[in-house]
Amino acid sequence: MARLIYSMLMSLDGYTEDPHGRFDWAAPDEEVHSYANELASSVGTYLYGRRMYETMVYWETVNIVSNEPRVVLDWARQWQAAEKIVYSRTLAEPRSARTRIEREFNPDVVRRLKASTKHDIAVNGPELAGHALRAGIVDEFHLLLFPVVVGGGKRFFPEGVRLDLELLEERRFGSGVAAVRYAVRR
Repeated sequence: MARLIYSMLMSLDGYTEDPHGRFDWAAPDEEVHSYANELASSVGTYLYGRRMYETMVYWETVNIVSNEPRVVLDWARQWQAAEKIVYSRTLAEPRSARTRIEREFNPDVVRRLKASTKHDIAVNGPELAGHALRAGIVDEFHLLLFPVVVGGGKRFFPEGVRLDLELLEERRFGSGVAAVRYAVRR
């Protein structure tokens, strides 16, 4: 059975983007990027909302840029090989291969997907992840905490969700970034 993993880059004060919608403060260096690639190596399917997908679709063509570091190209290959499910009422067509569009997020469909696949599933983006958290279907969190306080913006965790977690891994990087992995205690 696959795990549903909520994974994001986050400020120390718990935001995935600042009050202006920017997240340039969360650009990983090569060491952090390599670790993120390692974490994502078990993922076979990504679940996105429209806005997160429109950010991530960049990875569909980044490999045509020859001056990108190897770690970036490795991530692009991983992303391109994975299935993508985009939840959107407005997006007409996907802009990447191995991508399908669903109009509504249905937790029961995700539960069946978890039960029927060997590869993990990642839910990315706080709004879509909020639906999964409220439905009780998230199994793990992979957080990359950047040493910055942005003072507001889009929160990683939605209001009103309470979870008991078990620490699985913690790691520090030379840049000051800290990685933590937690499992949801059932």
